[in-house]
Amino acid sequence: MSTAHNFSIRWTMVIDLDKCTGCGACMVACQTENNIPLYEDGTANNRVITWLKVYRLTNGRDFPNGDTAYLPRPCMQCGKPSCVSVCPVTATDKSENGGIVSQIYPRCIGCRYCMASCPYHARYFNWQDPIWPEGMEKTLSPDVSPRPRGVVEKCTFCHHRLMLAKDRALAAGTDPEKLPEDAYIPACAEICPSGAITFGDVMNPNHAVSKLIRSHRAFRLLERLGTEPQVWYLSSREWVRRLGDNYLSDEKTER
Repeated sequence: MSTAHNFSIRWTMVIDLDKCTGCGACMVACQTENNIPLYEDGTANNRVITWLKVYRLTNGRDFPNGDTAYLPRPCMQCGKPSCVSVCPVTATDKSENGGIVSQIYPRCIGCRYCMASCPYHARYFNWQDPIWPEGMEKTLSPDVSPRPRGVVEKCTFCHHRLMLAKDRALAAGTDPEKLPEDAYIPACAEICPSGAITFGDVMNPNHAVSKLIRSHRAFRLLERLGTEPQVWYLSSREWVRRLGDNYLSDEKTER
């Protein structure tokens, strides 16, 4: 596995699972913003592309002690990404200041090694050329290129929005490497109706995420693997935090 990078900026997403209602607005916003096509056969679940997927979690108990939580899962933008080290053509990399794991589609040869190495199942293979219902192509975002058949794609924290924010900063004569907290926000964080998703630079003490990750409620998925994700979760429920590290206690009293 590759070593962690030392970035002066580290774009981080914090998702409060106690606020998330599982409405799916983030999934729709992600699909629309990033020109993710619809599949004619929606039953082909193993081939549907969903950069951001919301999972339903339960504590496994019967009524009235049952409890449910919803967990949105984008790309974790790992500090030590296993996908980067296995790519034979450097189609994915973690070199840009900010720590976003890139996906360079013209380089991708579709070997899917990155998919096999990702413990979060956050990467998707494009099995067919993008198809949109008649007229829907007029709504495509001009800032994101549709991906062809035969490449792997994933969440990029709406990287094009970061580039636009830097352009605006340069035009205004300000430092593009010192963006204010509201200058760059991914589509999922912008659309969330319950305010469950917070986004910002964790290296900047003025950004909310730098404070949220220090909460006793904070955890990261499969943290024991040492991938050091840049996506953090919050929950006051012990059973949710245990599931986040794929640890299921045999003691029901601990759940």
